[in-house]
Amino acid sequence: MSKLTYLYQMDLPHRAVAVYTYLYDRANTYGECWPSVNTIAGDIKLSPATVRRAIKDLKKAGLIETEQRYREHGGKSSLLFKII
Repeated sequence: MSKLTYLYQMDLPHRAVAVYTYLYDRANTYGECWPSVNTIAGDIKLSPATVRRAIKDLKKAGLIETEQRYREHGGKSSLLFKII
């Protein structure tokens, strides 16, 4: 049985399943990864707006947490995604 079977049994939109699978596949041993929304969108052929909606779906479902990362001089960097 797949490690992600529980995901397929949840009532999530397809966009959320696609984004979660992408993040899960790229997470390190601590369940963390930090791809940009544009990178995710390009890799799985979704618009950046759809990826952002999927991230909101996943946060609401309690499957991921996000943390804004910042560059040395204060500018925003990509989000840190944590698989829960």
